[in-house]
Amino acid sequence: MRRSICSSEPSLVFAGQTATWKFIYTTAQPLPKGTKLRFDLLSQGRPFDWEIPQTNLKEKHNLIWALLPNGKVLEAKKIETPQGLTGIFDFLLPIEIKTGENIVINLGVPSTSREEQEKKGTRSQTYIQRRRAFHLYIDPKGKGDFRDPESFAVDVKGHLLDHIRLITPSLVAKNRRFDIMVRFEDRYNNLTGNAPEGTLIELSYEHLRDNLSWKLFVPETGFLSLPNLYFNEAGVYRIQLRNLSDNSVFFSSPIKCLVEGDKSIFWGLFHGETERYDSFDEIEPLLRYFRDDRALNFYASSCFESAEETTPEQWKHIATQIAEFNEEGRFTTFLGFQWAGEPVEEGLRQFFYTKDNKPILRRKDSKSNTLKKIFRSHTIKDILAIPSFTMGNSSAYNFHDYEPEFERVVEIYNAWGSSECSQKEGNPRPILAESKKGISENPSGSLREALNRNCRFGFVAGGLDDRGIYEPCYPQEQKQYSAGLTAVIAADQSRESFIHALNHRSCYATTGERIVLGISIAGGQMGSELSTKTKPGLAYNRHIVGYVAGTGIIQEIAFIRNGKPFHFFYPEQALFEFAFDDSESLDKIALSSSDERPYFAYYYMRVTQKDGHVAWSSPIWIDHPDMSPQNGKKSRSKNK
Repeated sequence: MRRSICSSEPSLVFAGQTATWKFIYTTAQPLPKGTKLRFDLLSQGRPFDWEIPQTNLKEKHNLIWALLPNGKVLEAKKIETPQGLTGIFDFLLPIEIKTGENIVINLGVPSTSREEQEKKGTRSQTYIQRRRAFHLYIDPKGKGDFRDPESFAVDVKGHLLDHIRLITPSLVAKNRRFDIMVRFEDRYNNLTGNAPEGTLIELSYEHLRDNLSWKLFVPETGFLSLPNLYFNEAGVYRIQLRNLSDNSVFFSSPIKCLVEGDKSIFWGLFHGETERYDSFDEIEPLLRYFRDDRALNFYASSCFESAEETTPEQWKHIATQIAEFNEEGRFTTFLGFQWAGEPVEEGLRQFFYTKDNKPILRRKDSKSNTLKKIFRSHTIKDILAIPSFTMGNSSAYNFHDYEPEFERVVEIYNAWGSSECSQKEGNPRPILAESKKGISENPSGSLREALNRNCRFGFVAGGLDDRGIYEPCYPQEQKQYSAGLTAVIAADQSRESFIHALNHRSCYATTGERIVLGISIAGGQMGSELSTKTKPGLAYNRHIVGYVAGTGIIQEIAFIRNGKPFHFFYPEQALFEFAFDDSESLDKIALSSSDERPYFAYYYMRVTQKDGHVAWSSPIWIDHPDMSPQNGKKSRSKNK
């Protein structure tokens, strides 16, 4: 049986290209007068999707129309669907179309001028995709009874080379070899080999070995892997690539080289998704995107637990993909979900398992309808919990029932704001509602207030989310910031190593940039718990040392002690090392705990760059057992 022919002109499209697109349908059987054609762009109208055209033939820009075999123009009618989908258009044939004749559906402008098309045509999607489909449904009876569609396809490739991105480790040891990935990208961050012929890229960095002088061509694949680099001196480096065609220069994120060390910094997300891919139906491309395009080292699924949000079939599919993508040394994945309890008392949790193929814990089930039941039925070897968005009024958590064994880290930031403290207390990215439907801040979920009550947790950051309790945030009801990133300092890239690091709070949070930082007190690193019992000198002086290697100019480094900023640096440079003493007596500044634990103090630092990006180190605690409560006041114990 003869088949209809579907062809596209052009068949090769560049991401974000504005032009006129033709979809030519050659029918294999006659189509009677009154036949209804439905053309579906498969576009949701998002900023990065294929631009939705308009139908008014009097407007000579971004137009959709059909051209019949007799040369007549046919106007389209835009279809509104109950699901709110866009990019669907109907045509009603005023004449019979004979076998072998063509119907041409056009997107763009009628003008044949290339300049007019590039200026007033229809913009293609801004991300690359092989065999990008467009569907044409045909109903010969004209009653809306559409069957399986005919399909057109185009290949969307990267546009002109705009910039170069280097994927590098953040922490290396002296003379230890490492690999880097070079990504040649267009203005939309797609891989591209579309560069002028003869484009040459020069690689350089300090302490380059004398026998190496690297010149790189732009490959057709758009990426290169460069193995066996190393630094022979300790310090902070940024690898530089220079495009010799136009002298544009691109730098990697900072790389901290230690004299010796057995740990690295790994970047990823325990909570978040993307605007581009649906985390239910498109979990596989989402994982590929985070692994390959974003070059994350780890990722945890974070669907909401309700059956309305995540069906059993969706959970099974997510669990399967998480297990298949987990690959030690390349991309570490965790099976996780979000559980929302009563605001203030329970709040929102991101749970994730240490192993594969575990059940989702639904709040409607009697065995998992409270946090206490969940914690009683699991061990810390099975599951970890991350309190999230604790200052959002719909997800607030006051930490009165904080579980320190399971909740070793807390989400201090995601794309909807920071829960560090209130806006009045100087929160650099507060939770702000832009309408009454949005989410405002609830001070009861302040992380500083929880830390002041001796809750001990490290900091992680979440990404973008528009599901569950975050649905009112998107797209215009809430102040939106950049998606965050979590840095985990671990021995190797594996689930076991990451869990070990989180249990020791060996991690920190950023607003999305790979800022490298370190802080220590008396040798104790981020997440450490020190004591004046083993280090008596801490009662009189705390020597604080560390460094910050920013991705841009560092505007401010604030050191927070017991919930209040007490020391600042204003570097005005991308690299800064610091050392200073806090010589105030611990007897005067120590906080009391509500339980039988000794008095304590805690420190963390917050880094702010000139470009607005922020990083928070996890705290360091110092216990002072030589102080004990007496009549509600601090006093020295008899053993002092």
